[in-house]
Amino acid sequence: MAHNEGLTHFNEQGRARMVDVAGKPDTLRTAVAETFVRMKPETLEAIKGGTVKKGDVLAVAQVAGIMAAKKTSDWIPMCHPLPLSGADIRFSDNGTDELRIVCTVRTTGPTGVEMEALTAASAAALTVYDMCKALDKGMELGMTRLLEKTGGKSGDYKRETAAP
Repeated sequence: MAHNEGLTHFNEQGRARMVDVAGKPDTLRTAVAETFVRMKPETLEAIKGGTVKKGDVLAVAQVAGIMAAKKTSDWIPMCHPLPLSGADIRFSDNGTDELRIVCTVRTTGPTGVEMEALTAASAAALTVYDMCKALDKGMELGMTRLLEKTGGKSGDYKRETAAP
């Protein structure tokens, strides 16, 4: 099928397939993704002050993100299960109404970890929402994106534009 030429996730019938990575060499691969949660200023203060009734929001979100990175192939149909060598999640805020979540994931293997980093960021943000929804149902999760990746045949990538 001409419309699928060059797309590796389609078979000769034009149907989705999981790419065979058996012949690809194991290399060190990293990916960094970020996402943002916008909220009321008092919600951010409660998170930072540790006064959210469900507990330590950032600690729970960190564990949720790491667990999600390890289980990404359970969520994303064409994603390979990968042995991760590391996953780290860092939080920062703008001082008023926005929490930034940055996830770094590493592996040595035949395929990259971009999806694991993006999934970790998303799960951490969803956990923040879950733990704070009693305070602020209007929280917004958004702008989840890959910041950089290293390793593999396609080479390194680094986003040129900074976050807003």
